[in-house]
Amino acid sequence: MVPGLILLLILFSFILVKSADLSIIALRRIAKQTKTGLFALSAVVLAIGTSFPELFVSITSAVEKTPSITLGVIVGSNIANISLVAGLTAFIVGKVNVHGDFLKRDVLMALIAGVLPLLLVFDGELSRVDGFILLAIYGAYATGFFKGRFLEIAEEQKKEGFYYRFLRKINHINGTKTKEFAKLFVGIALLLFSADVIVKLSTELAMAAGVEVFLIGLVLVAAGTSLPELAFSLRSLEDHQPSMFFGNLLGSIIANSTLVVGTAAVIYPIKMVVSNEYILAVGAFLLIFLSFWYFIRSKHRLDRWEAGVLLLLYLLFLLLAFL
Repeated sequence: MVPGLILLLILFSFILVKSADLSIIALRRIAKQTKTGLFALSAVVLAIGTSFPELFVSITSAVEKTPSITLGVIVGSNIANISLVAGLTAFIVGKVNVHGDFLKRDVLMALIAGVLPLLLVFDGELSRVDGFILLAIYGAYATGFFKGRFLEIAEEQKKEGFYYRFLRKINHINGTKTKEFAKLFVGIALLLFSADVIVKLSTELAMAAGVEVFLIGLVLVAAGTSLPELAFSLRSLEDHQPSMFFGNLLGSIIANSTLVVGTAAVIYPIKMVVSNEYILAVGAFLLIFLSFWYFIRSKHRLDRWEAGVLLLLYLLFLLLAFL
């Protein structure tokens, strides 16, 4: 029974990722065709695009009133992003150079964001108030990050109302746009369906294996939802754009830990008993993140042997999680 549930979980994780990809592509094309790309593309698609799987799983788990899987998925995804995704990508490429000063701010922000929900839940509950705090933090981060984009939108609104222009463009939709909207709705429907199935399978698997559902989210679901980051990271390094590589990883951690967790907590508070698995997850995230930070700060690059260390740390984390 357990192997069958694991295979089904992998299958629906793949469907979740592909449906997220379908939705993101459709959003990009709609934004471009309706000429609202500055806002929609920058503030929505690129900012949280690779966090779509985590977002929909978290919303579904909150609606299903099994919110502990949310924290497991988010912590597990953050660990996977900084060790499995960054490590495997850098190991394949060989060396990743670090350019620009943006890392000084984004690395620290990612560390604070990654730790904050773990601290807030230490009293046994991530309440709706905590959720609003996390959402406010993401709002502050996103506003600062996209300040220039928002100013451009404000200028557009002076000339002609932004929403009026958007609606007016939609009223003149051609056949191509209709197809993109259809793909978007299909993608969202598949996201909701596969996320719902994943939450239910995770609960069944946890009961069958005699483990906490938090652990299933921490390891199995988190690895599956991290696939978009892996694909994006490989593509960005193949295109010789290391800034996009680091920006995506750090941005995903920030979005996961604030926007995604905050949304889930507002829908349904996350009650959590501090267990050995939870303490292991917190310790693993801090150790792996600080190791990653040290590697990229010391020589302004991530070498293949350092990527190998990150991968070994992830394997050690998996081993300890199931002991």
